Amino acid sequence: MKILVAEPLAKQGLEILRAHHEVDEKIGLTPEELCGIIGEYDALLVRSQVKVTAEILAHASRLVVIGRAGVGVDNVDLEAATKAGVVVVNAPTGNTVSAAEQTIALMLALARKTAAADASMRKGEWKRSSFTGVELRGRTLGIIGLGKIGQAVADRARGMEMNILGYDPFVTAEQAAMHGVTLADIDTIIAKADVITVHVPLNKATRGIIGPDQIGKLKPGVMLVNVARGGVYDEAAVAQGLADGKIAGAAFDVYENEPPVGSPLLTAPNTVLTPHLGALTAEAQVRVAEEACEQVIDVLAGRSARYAVNAPLLTPETARAITPYLPLTEILGRFAAQYLRGGVKTLTVDVAGDLANCDVSQLTAAALRGILANATSERVNLINAGFLAKSRGLTVNERKTSDAGTFASLVTLTVEGDTGKAVVAGTVANGEPRLVQIDDNWLDMAPAPLMLVTRHKDKPGTMGRIGLMLGEADVNISSMHLARTTARQDALMLLALDDEVSDTVASAIRNHPAVLDVWVIRAATER
Repeated sequence: MKILVAEPLAKQGLEILRAHHEVDEKIGLTPEELCGIIGEYDALLVRSQVKVTAEILAHASRLVVIGRAGVGVDNVDLEAATKAGVVVVNAPTGNTVSAAEQTIALMLALARKTAAADASMRKGEWKRSSFTGVELRGRTLGIIGLGKIGQAVADRARGMEMNILGYDPFVTAEQAAMHGVTLADIDTIIAKADVITVHVPLNKATRGIIGPDQIGKLKPGVMLVNVARGGVYDEAAVAQGLADGKIAGAAFDVYENEPPVGSPLLTAPNTVLTPHLGALTAEAQVRVAEEACEQVIDVLAGRSARYAVNAPLLTPETARAITPYLPLTEILGRFAAQYLRGGVKTLTVDVAGDLANCDVSQLTAAALRGILANATSERVNLINAGFLAKSRGLTVNERKTSDAGTFASLVTLTVEGDTGKAVVAGTVANGEPRLVQIDDNWLDMAPAPLMLVTRHKDKPGTMGRIGLMLGEADVNISSMHLARTTARQDALMLLALDDEVSDTVASAIRNHPAVLDVWVIRAATER
């Protein structure tokens, strides 16, 4: 088979490819040139500069797999690749050590004022007392996000004799303890940590996870580190905290905009700023090349790739049965994770009716994709769902039954965690997904990208008052369903909304004397 390498790749990766197939290195191709030759190749290797667009994929009649020698796949049109039956693989573990070491390096640079001392020396100064540092031994490190990199940081900080607090709703206390980490909530980390480092993907839930409110509650003299994604810290708020002396120092390797032209961090005091060097080591470049190339060889040989970031094509028979239920099951996963309000420790997927005759592993993968949507930057699919679930200590069970009651097929997700248990179920009717169960409440409503759920006392006027509060906030209700088990007891209301619900409005609804609880559910799938 023929493999096209379109960007510079470590020679170790090229050797892996050449041991099995014919390899052409063609660096610096224009999009037009790539379109002109891509039809000759079975595999394509890129890094971050070559954009693999839908137009290029439309010319890739032989292409089986795209290998990205790195973590992100923003330069590959995943939807177009999936539609074309092209597996996309990346190398998410190759930079773990490099990113962890960069985090430790920045922590030490802050603690010992290395950058400022170096600049002073180059001016011909000898101001030793101006650069009195602090020891990290015995201090508390707060790690928000205990994925591969967060755990690697913890392992190294433990060797420095630091006390480590960690937050990750998908990691068990036992798993955290293996890395010397005591689990805590974010508020506890904010209040107690001497150093805070964040290792989470950037999404709606994590953007500004350290913002003005959190900075106002920080322990005086705290140091902040960011080797994750620009945007997880509010840069303006951090800069203000540095100027006010609330924050002793901040070390950033990533920024909201890169290069960070105009960022307030550039003029803030007590900073160490580096140009996105977390994965930029010779060793990491070799590892990501090897990791990507090994997977390309696996896919070309008909084997599964460990880090595929899009789902492979289904067989025609399975596709006809399963495909309508994949978006439904992902929505159920997103709904269940938010409704539970806490880390999911156990997921049980019950498939009933006609679907029980199929291989439902992709439904389980879709459920996991929804559950993990805001917890990992890695895409969850049939190939890596079980691996990601296991790595986060999430127990997954599948059960099948032919009895779906009045439904042709029914998918039920039961999620359990430290905060309790939640059950959501759905089906597909006339080709459209329907929510049919929330806990013990049966209903029938099409899920919406934005929904509001209330559990309230079944008292006259309650529904109207909630609707009025939403109306006064200019939040439009597109549909609703009310469910209850017994008259004049508790009721559950599900509203589909056209507009965002602010925290202020949600709090006002929650504070209504008849309202027992409120959830704002964002169920839109992200591709």
